[in-house]
Amino acid sequence: MAQDDSTLQFDDKGNLRHLLSLQGLDASLLTELMDEAEGYLTAPGALPVRSQSLAGRTVGNLFFEPSTRTRASFDLAGRRLGADVLNLDVNTSSRKKGESILDTIYTLEAMQVDIMVVRDASDGVPAYIARHVAGHVSILNAGESDVSHPTQGLLDLLTIRQHNPDFKNLVVAIVGDIQHSRVARSASEALQTMGVGELRLISPPVLAPSEGRFPGARIIHTLAEGLKDADVVMALRIQRERIGNLDGVPGIDEYFANYGVSRESIKVAKPDAIVMHPGPMNRGIEIEGALADSPRSVITKQVRNGVAVRMAVLNRIGKMMSMR
Repeated sequence: MAQDDSTLQFDDKGNLRHLLSLQGLDASLLTELMDEAEGYLTAPGALPVRSQSLAGRTVGNLFFEPSTRTRASFDLAGRRLGADVLNLDVNTSSRKKGESILDTIYTLEAMQVDIMVVRDASDGVPAYIARHVAGHVSILNAGESDVSHPTQGLLDLLTIRQHNPDFKNLVVAIVGDIQHSRVARSASEALQTMGVGELRLISPPVLAPSEGRFPGARIIHTLAEGLKDADVVMALRIQRERIGNLDGVPGIDEYFANYGVSRESIKVAKPDAIVMHPGPMNRGIEIEGALADSPRSVITKQVRNGVAVRMAVLNRIGKMMSMR
C-alpha cells in the first residue's frame, strides 16, 4: 500500500472504515482489536460465540487467488455475526471472462453488498477498490500479492500475546521466504508497532528482503544465529508461485538442511519458545512435521484465533456503519 493510502483506511471521524494494511494503525487500535477478538474465543468443544451485530449486512468474499484458512474464517466470522455472506472466486467470476475489477465491484454494490473482503495476486488492488467504492461500502484486505495480509498479522500478534504479552522483551524470529511473504510484512508491521524487543528475519540471501522494506529488523542468513534465544519462531511457506525461476533458490533437501525449523534446530531458542506457521505447511521443507505437531506448536491456535480476529474486524466495521 502506498504511503499516502494509510489515511484511506479511516473515515472523516477517525473510525476504521477499510482494513488495507497494518501500516498506519497505532498500538491502541491493535490492542483493542486483539482484546475484542479474545472475547470471541471459546474452549475447544464449546459452542462458538454468536451475535447479530451484522444482521442485515452483506459480506462479500472476493477471492481472486486460492485460499483455505482465510476464506473459511472470514466466511465463519461473517455468519457468526449474523451477516449474509456471499462467496465469489475467480473460477465463478465474470472477471475471468474479461470483466474489469471495478465492474465486478459495482455489480456487487448494486446487490447491496456492504463489506467486500478482497484477495488478489496483484499489488494495490484493495486500495484501488477502496478509492472507487461508494461511501457506504468497506473493503478488507484478505491478502495482497507479497505486500500485505493485515488480518493474518493481527492473528499472529494475538497468538504471540497469548504466549507472552510483554512485546518489548520478546525476540521474534521469522524464517523462510521473506522477500515474497506478505505474512512476514504484516507481522513485522504489527510487531514493530507494539515495540517488539528484537525482530529477526532469517532466509537464504536470494530470498532476503530488499533494503528498507523491513525497517528495524535484523536480516540474518544463518539459522542457528537467528534462532538463538528466540521466544517466538515463525516458519514461512516457500512461495513457489511468486519465486518462479529465480536463480539460486535452494532445493528441497538443501533448504530443509539449512533453514528448516526442526526439533534439532530449535534447541538454540528459549526452552519455552513457541513455533508458528501461517499455513499451508510444506512439512519436511520449511518445518519438520513432528515439530509442527509438538507441544511447542501454536499453529492450530493461530487458525482458531483467525476466526476471532476476523470477527473483531468485521464487528468494528459494522459499528462504524451503524454510526452513519
